[in-house]
Amino acid sequence: MNDKELVAFEAARLAKNGMVIGLGTGSTANYFIEHLAKRQLEEGLNISTVASSTISAIKAENCGLKVVSIAQLSHIDLYVDGADEITSNLSLLKGRGQDLVMEKLLAKAANQFIVVADKSKLVNRIGEKFIIPIEVIPSAWQMVKHQLEKHGAEGDIRLNASKDNVAISAHGSYILDMRFPEHINDEALNALLNNTPGIVEHGVFYGIASQVLIADNGNIEVMHTQKPL
Repeated sequence: MNDKELVAFEAARLAKNGMVIGLGTGSTANYFIEHLAKRQLEEGLNISTVASSTISAIKAENCGLKVVSIAQLSHIDLYVDGADEITSNLSLLKGRGQDLVMEKLLAKAANQFIVVADKSKLVNRIGEKFIIPIEVIPSAWQMVKHQLEKHGAEGDIRLNASKDNVAISAHGSYILDMRFPEHINDEALNALLNNTPGIVEHGVFYGIASQVLIADNGNIEVMHTQKPL
């Protein structure tokens, strides 16, 4: 197994009979879906899943997993997903794939949110390697951008792949890709984005992750908060 598959395999071992399990999006999440489906088949697990994206829902159904609508659920037992950046206090940067709203909704609704990644995703601060994706109400994007620039942010609206129009998130929002000054820490950045009118959701996941599984050359390091599994 490569490192991504290894952490996905470990995360799939956390699934228990009767659980409702949230499925993330991306290459590591795909490995998790495959191993979860294998456990269901081999052990006869009775589990339901809810997907953070259409592509993950299709993957899960093709693997034989039962996929339910989020409209049927008030909470989920376990959510497993990757991240673009991870700090030592388990702050995350997510959402470069444009499924921010659903990813954070599932992460917050889960009794346990498990993050799976390899060592390359570890950073000292959020925004160290990547821009911060921010979903905004389409009509308000310029106002939001101006408000964030008052705090030293730099960036612009995201364009589509052909660069001939703006990109649209899975939720139907515009996306601002912004960088923030290094002196704004994860907690302050999360608060700023939460409190700026016009922002639908953003890629800073602060104080949400229960546990992070980091793979490094065949070994797994477990990073966790005070909330035990």
